[in-house]
Amino acid sequence: MVKAYMLVQTQVGASAQVTRTLRGLAGVVSAEDVAGPYDVIAVVQAPTVAELGRGVIARVLEVPDITRTTTCTVVEL
Repeated sequence: MVKAYMLVQTQVGASAQVTRTLRGLAGVVSAEDVAGPYDVIAVVQAPTVAELGRGVIARVLEVPDITRTTTCTVVEL
């Protein structure tokens, strides 16, 4: 499995709804509201990098009120 952390910025006041929506998406392992430069941090996973990008991350980017994301893929050593 390929895992990544998605750092998500939302419209003002929308982080709770975005978090709830993300938690319901396939491939999202967890999503939490956070304080700081990002509003939500989500852990996502898929069997391959291609499926992570085309499937999971693409679905996350369709969630209303997300303004920006940064994806950090976990490198297993």
